[in-house]
Amino acid sequence: MIQTVIFDMDGVIVDTEPVHRYAYFKQFKELDIHVTEEIYTSFTGFSTRNTFQKLKELFTIEHDVEDLIRRKRTIFNEAFDSKADLKLLDGVEKLIKDLYENKIQLILASSASKVTIERVFTRFNLHQYFTHLISGEDFPKSKPDPAIFNYAASLSIAPKQNCIVIEDSTNGIKAAKAAGIFCVGYNSIHSEAQDLSEADIVINHFNELDCNKVKFMHSNLRSN
Repeated sequence: MIQTVIFDMDGVIVDTEPVHRYAYFKQFKELDIHVTEEIYTSFTGFSTRNTFQKLKELFTIEHDVEDLIRRKRTIFNEAFDSKADLKLLDGVEKLIKDLYENKIQLILASSASKVTIERVFTRFNLHQYFTHLISGEDFPKSKPDPAIFNYAASLSIAPKQNCIVIEDSTNGIKAAKAAGIFCVGYNSIHSEAQDLSEADIVINHFNELDCNKVKFMHSNLRSN
């Protein structure tokens, strides 16, 4: 029986991708580098640090990674605070509350920075539901490296086989599977460029899940 659900954040709980995109591309313009859509899409699931480390390999950028991170976060935070239409993804708040009320442990494992996670969780009053908030900035490698999910599973109240991950990105799903955790792929309108084929099951809307379906997800999958 599933006892812990590990959530990704961007693209699963809230769609901050348009804000990230705005911040990154404004910064790319400042740096006078041409980042194609293909290159940008390949960074999905990366931490900000890993993104700029990769960009410095691809382009001639004189700035230090830490300076690049600070500038990007400044642009992001200004845009985040002014974006009035930023909302939780449809159905996810209902699912979070349903799982919480039925004693399912919730853990966040996001590539986002601690600052961004804090801004999102404060804005939408989500702290009360999650036992742990894990940021990708604490790990040297981003998803698809499994370290963040291995760590999340170590904080679970249950063995790894009683955990599931909800992810919307190719890199996130690869990380969950590399960690040996059952993975639900969320096929949102915001993840059209992502390959969800390695997920154990794919959903198109959070109304496809509730506490009972989650608790017995392994056995329901086997019986179908």
